[in-house]
Amino acid sequence: MEEKYGYLKAGRQGIALDLFQEMKSVGLENSFVIDSFVNNFKRSGRMEEANELLKAMMSRGLVPDRVNYTSMMDGFFKVGKELDAFNMAQEMTEKSSGFDIVAYNVLINGLFKRGKYESETFYTGMRELGLAPDSATFNTKINAYCKEGNFGNALKLLNEMESYALKPNSITRNILVQRHCAAGEIEKTMDVLNDMLVIGFYPTPSTHKAVLDASSSKRRRADAILCIHNRLLGMGLELNLSTYNTLISTLCRLGMVRRATLVFKDMMGKGISPDIITYNALIQGYCLSSHLKNAFSVHSQMLTEGVFPNVETYNILLRGLSAASFIKDAAGLVNQMKERGLIPNADTYDNLLSGHGKIGNMKECIKFYCEMITKGFSPKTSTCNVLISCFSKGKKMSQAKELMREMQLRGIPPNSSTYDILICGWYRLSKQPGLSKSLKRSYQSEAKRLFEEMNEKGFIQCENTLAYISFALAEPGKKVDAQRILNKLYKKKVK
Repeated sequence: MEEKYGYLKAGRQGIALDLFQEMKSVGLENSFVIDSFVNNFKRSGRMEEANELLKAMMSRGLVPDRVNYTSMMDGFFKVGKELDAFNMAQEMTEKSSGFDIVAYNVLINGLFKRGKYESETFYTGMRELGLAPDSATFNTKINAYCKEGNFGNALKLLNEMESYALKPNSITRNILVQRHCAAGEIEKTMDVLNDMLVIGFYPTPSTHKAVLDASSSKRRRADAILCIHNRLLGMGLELNLSTYNTLISTLCRLGMVRRATLVFKDMMGKGISPDIITYNALIQGYCLSSHLKNAFSVHSQMLTEGVFPNVETYNILLRGLSAASFIKDAAGLVNQMKERGLIPNADTYDNLLSGHGKIGNMKECIKFYCEMITKGFSPKTSTCNVLISCFSKGKKMSQAKELMREMQLRGIPPNSSTYDILICGWYRLSKQPGLSKSLKRSYQSEAKRLFEEMNEKGFIQCENTLAYISFALAEPGKKVDAQRILNKLYKKKVK
């Protein structure tokens, strides 16, 4: 049996299933064996296979126990099959020893995640079953209230826990911290952490990251970020590499590279060696603040210190070159990347394509787009837009139209920018001198078709698009078209 568990843990389900078949042939299967397979199927979302296994077991006369039913119910909830989960709950009530608090927690957690809960109903149900709530029960309910922004009821539950001789645990703390942070309530988060100190829970690196991320979303000044960081240290947060990396990354993301550099020096002074995360954060900070020379200096320092760059390091540098329109200098960087055995990923190609598109280098754009597709990467909508823009500026609208069609075939959804680029491109093309009337009408007809399609999809047109449409519809004989489109835009605005 231990051999079977080993194969499951190693992800070798095929061999484990073969062993299970052997065990069945000699009558060695039991509920513990079944539960290990159910849990394995559950982790990969294969609940239909888990259900087939359970049915096969029952057809051989084995009765699933409470643990089996609880695992099945949990699995069905996780894949969104609520009715199947309820069926398992009903079957468990009828065929096994009924609910315990673990099974009940799985049931209410599944329902709470779907917004289906009435606190008093569940209390009544628990009392009827002779069950008392445990910490997991309260954590589930606290999470549900916090998720809907009802922090008042969540805090009442903390007091209610005491009446059951229960104390909040680290999961309770994480729920309250994450939900307050998501709501941008930093001071309330700090109050929760202060309360948790009384029962011996101190801020962790994940808490520190959650609070600083929430603080940075408020666009606070560097002093405010550092103040929150120091308050967490005062609550017992350990000052280590992870903590420093979070602080440096937060400051760099906000463009406060000078302060991040001071933190970096403080870290080095305390004997904590930086890693790839530290250096990548600093490089990104310098790139965001358009100090490319400093970004490459940090890259050189990293190599001197024996810290090897990863794909993300090169992607950050390429993004910096692209933003500064220095993408022609990228070839050496890509070669260096490949020499180190690093394989360019989708982001690498996005950066290269965007950079060359920005300077109007259509040939390189097409080259990197084709290379990207050949290697099996799916470009982003924004990447396709860069190439469509290149075609549009080069008056190659048939190629732009073809790329739009290819996007749709690949399941890459066009956005408002895609339509804006195409509509403006077709109208510019229709304004060329010496163009025949039939071609002019054809080009404007394509632009109007795209405009109406864009409108139907609920996208908002940019000023340029509206200006081109206005010029076209201001021509003699276009009054009906103009009125029809105006009516559609008006209805859209009213909605």
